[in-house]
Amino acid sequence: MAQTASDKVAISLVDVAPTQAQRRFALVVIILQFVACAVVAPFPIVAPRIDGFVPVILAVIFVADLVTAVLLLHQAAIAASRALVVLANGYLFSALIVVPHALTFPGAFAPNGLLAAGIQSSGWLNVFWHAGFLAAVCCYVSLKDKDHRDTIRSSGLSLFGWSVAVQLTLVGALTWIVTAGDRLMPRLFLDDLSYAPLAPYAAGALVLLAVLAVLLVRMRPLSALDLWLLVALCMLISEMALVTVGLTARFYLGWYVSRALAMTVSTVVLIALLSQSIKVYAELALVNVRLERERTNRLMSIQAAISSLAHEIRRPLTVAVMNAAAAKTLLQRAPPDLGKISQLLAAVDRASFDANDIIENLRSLFADTSQKAEPIDVNTLALAALRILGGELSIHDVTPDLELAAGLPLIMGHKGQLQEVILNLVHNAIDAMDRIEADRRTLKIRTRALDAKAIAIEVEDVGEGIKPENLNRIFDAFVTTKAGGTGLGLAISRMIVERHGGRLTVQSDGRNGALFQIILPVEPLAAGASQSSAPLNA
Repeated sequence: MAQTASDKVAISLVDVAPTQAQRRFALVVIILQFVACAVVAPFPIVAPRIDGFVPVILAVIFVADLVTAVLLLHQAAIAASRALVVLANGYLFSALIVVPHALTFPGAFAPNGLLAAGIQSSGWLNVFWHAGFLAAVCCYVSLKDKDHRDTIRSSGLSLFGWSVAVQLTLVGALTWIVTAGDRLMPRLFLDDLSYAPLAPYAAGALVLLAVLAVLLVRMRPLSALDLWLLVALCMLISEMALVTVGLTARFYLGWYVSRALAMTVSTVVLIALLSQSIKVYAELALVNVRLERERTNRLMSIQAAISSLAHEIRRPLTVAVMNAAAAKTLLQRAPPDLGKISQLLAAVDRASFDANDIIENLRSLFADTSQKAEPIDVNTLALAALRILGGELSIHDVTPDLELAAGLPLIMGHKGQLQEVILNLVHNAIDAMDRIEADRRTLKIRTRALDAKAIAIEVEDVGEGIKPENLNRIFDAFVTTKAGGTGLGLAISRMIVERHGGRLTVQSDGRNGALFQIILPVEPLAAGASQSSAPLNA
């Protein structure tokens, strides 16, 4: 099941419905085991007596039922489910009662069994074992509809402790009854091998109880856990049916089959629980990776916002500082050039407004909210960029060369953000030409119509170019070729252009400069608006 970072992970088999594939597989297993038992039942084939078979099988059942009980109790504590507590206690009872059943079984550890057992002790423990488990399943199904999921406040460890105490007491009491009162118990066995006439009726009663449990499960919506319980119940029906209709003594072929079925009953739900646990842990690991990635992305976004703000606001602040310093120098002259000082202070004033615009533009960009579009003349944006960076162009001896197409349609967008893109490209172009001769430093800015639906703004420098291996990642965040650069200017520029439905591309042979092209769509609304009037070769 695919999850996002915020999706819920189904922790318990109670919380998920079985898939069609699981239903089909469960049905095939049920049919096959019924067919196998139907083939074995009519033939009372005597098999070799293997006394060690019983301890091995019961040891497997003990471990399987105990692990199943622990897993169910853990899920019951998480889901606050009384129904799961009851079912877990059923498996815990099953695990604990097989211990005295094995100890009292004739020939398993002693010829007549241990614990001062009699002929009937092991058989009645077997009956109590299956009856107790089936009763727990019936109670589990009945409690599912009444499960408030808020009544269990104990931890998994506390639930396990109480459950073990209760089940040990119950199993101890039943063991004492069937061993101390062996002579008083109804006869299930004539000797340590042969069944008494009562045995088929006792097994038949267990079959009826198992059928009742199956009906109760089927009457309610099936969860994945219920599906595998149904498989276990059907195997238990087959196990008891062999005694009811076919077996007359222990160590027949059918008896070995019934013991194998008992082991399978214990492992079916365990396998399902372990499979679900592996799946849950895999899902949780995936969710954790996604959450960590989301956290990293958030931190990068914060870092990007801060770095971008510092990167962008440094330009107008530098302009303001330089003009303020120049004005201060002029004030110290006698007489001061008031006209020039006025121009410098006006430049400081414009720089302060530019800094404020940058803050607002970046705030709206990283807020990721819809922006109100306005008609924009791209030629005006290009001219404004040259005006803002006029001081830098002069300081670095860069000659601007403008080719602004007349009659361009207006575009719809966020003026401040698109202005930042052009400023970024022009600023990068100035930096790129620092290492070439001053008389060759030419910056070309062109605007032109690509077709009726798009226009292009091009910024071309004559610097050393961009290495081919860097072209594919030049727009990635935090990738920079400049010492001390943040690697955010082009990444944010691309983000802005793409939010306007356009594209930002670059071309370079790695030797003779670079050409950046901003392609922006012309909205139908803007196409009919007033046209750009900037002249060619302005």
